[in-house]
Amino acid sequence: MTSIRILGLEALDIRFPTSDELDGSDAMHSDPDYSAAYAVLRTNVPGLEGHGLTFTIGRGNELCVAALRSMSHMVVGRTLESITRDFGGFWRTLTSDTQMRWVGPEKGVIHLATAAIVNAVWDLYAKHERKPLWKLVVDMTPEEVVGLIDFRYISDALTRDEALAILRANEPTKRARELELQKRGYPAYTTSAGWLGYPDDKIRRLCREGIAAGWNHFKIKVGADLKDDLRRAAIVREEIGPERKLMFDANQRWDVAEAIANMRELARFQPWWIEEPTSPDDVLGHAAIAKAIQPIGVATGEQCQNRVIFKQLLQANAIRFCQIDSCRLGGVNEVLAVMLMAKKFGVPVCPHAGGVGLCEYVNHLIMIDYARISASFDDRVAEFVSHLHEHFENPSVVASGRYLPPVAPGYGITMKRESLARFAYPDGPAWTARTKRVAQR
Repeated sequence: MTSIRILGLEALDIRFPTSDELDGSDAMHSDPDYSAAYAVLRTNVPGLEGHGLTFTIGRGNELCVAALRSMSHMVVGRTLESITRDFGGFWRTLTSDTQMRWVGPEKGVIHLATAAIVNAVWDLYAKHERKPLWKLVVDMTPEEVVGLIDFRYISDALTRDEALAILRANEPTKRARELELQKRGYPAYTTSAGWLGYPDDKIRRLCREGIAAGWNHFKIKVGADLKDDLRRAAIVREEIGPERKLMFDANQRWDVAEAIANMRELARFQPWWIEEPTSPDDVLGHAAIAKAIQPIGVATGEQCQNRVIFKQLLQANAIRFCQIDSCRLGGVNEVLAVMLMAKKFGVPVCPHAGGVGLCEYVNHLIMIDYARISASFDDRVAEFVSHLHEHFENPSVVASGRYLPPVAPGYGITMKRESLARFAYPDGPAWTARTKRVAQR
């Protein structure tokens, strides 16, 4: 049998001009261009590649691309088997480069690049096994899953034995939950109606379309101006009615006291949670907000740079909803560590997926969480946005407000070749045409 060897890593700067329509706009990011530092692992087997990306919103994407190229020596030349037989050890190698002190450990641009590489390896692994990634992980033994995780820095919150106990307890019933996922899917929420730059008539239209499509959970952006937040929240609550869940997302805009004061004003709209009310690094600030605004929950995680911050948020009772991000953390391995910690602390995982490719990633992660770790749908929803799925070979599928389990082998992140060519920055046709339009104004 041919040994699968990684022969090269291609790093691509892919950007979509979403700022043209203000898709993705929020209180901190008024003109995002959804972007991907995109990694392709070439192998010695014709047609077999591993694809991964890390999500950014435009400027700075080139730094992540440069980081991918800088780290390529850590994966190029290795066989897939040499990685997967000690995946946890491989992950630690990527995050422990002896000459990366200025950008780490486990944070910043290098950690974003780590996610793209790790997820590309997972994509390659799942394609080789001819399984969707979620199914590959669900089929592993508890011991194999624990072997994927680096417990360094988190063993005071979750030990290897505790993780094994969680997985072993769920092992006898995981097949039943897998069948339930295939029958019912996983509950989701929509952010597509709530971007900050949308006019009122568009918000109303999108809310009505969302209800017609079966959505019961709606999230909107807040944080730029309280009066405007109150007005927009009133519109959304009017459109979705009192029975559906409404969530707010401040995208780190407020100070702690400001967050508390503003949420006391916004409480009249009965929000289920406030997301990222302050700096993502301020664990004690989140704890103070959580205590002050009960029964409204605090949700945070999309900007948490590693499992250590999640550990502290959980230890401090600072979050009621744990929002993992599939490529802010260092790929599948670190996500599993956070999901297991959340299970131990009794905090539901509600993944962030507001970005290009994130829904495709997250669709696998929520299936793993339900089948292997949480074993519950209670208070659990995963984000869905309606943008850019058409660029992927196997886009995520949502029906009646629920993610359906992926069926294609891999991690679902492989972009179509024509999309990679068209949206390559700065010389792809989409960008050269845009430059001409701007010049002609």
